[in-house]
Amino acid sequence: MVDTGSLTKLYYTIGEVAEMFKVNTSLIRFWEKEFSIINPKKNKKGNRLFTVKDIENFNRIFELVKVNGYTLDGAKKALRSKKSADSDERIADNNDVLERLISIREKLLALRSK
Repeated sequence: MVDTGSLTKLYYTIGEVAEMFKVNTSLIRFWEKEFSIINPKKNKKGNRLFTVKDIENFNRIFELVKVNGYTLDGAKKALRSKKSADSDERIADNNDVLERLISIREKLLALRSK
C-alpha cells in the first residue's frame, strides 16, 4: 500500500508507480486495461502519466487483488459496489443538507415577515 498523502508531484511515470507498488510495469499496463477507473494521461511520446487519483485507485485494486486475494472479476464487483455505496452516502448527505437549508429558509422567511 502506498501513502498517497506523501505524494507531491502532479504526474508519475509508469516506472515510478510500479516501484511504489513493487510490481512490474506490465502489471500496471494490464490493470489499466482491466479497470476503467485508471485513466493515465499520455504525453506526445505515448508515455503514461499517472495522477495521485490514479495511484489511489491502484491502491484500492492492489489491496483487493494482492492483499485480500480477490479475482479480477471479484475486484471489479467490489469496486462497483463501493461506488454505489459512496453514491448512496452522498445522496443521504445531500438530503441532510437540503433539509437544513429548507429549515433555514423557513426561519429567514419568518424573520422577514416580522
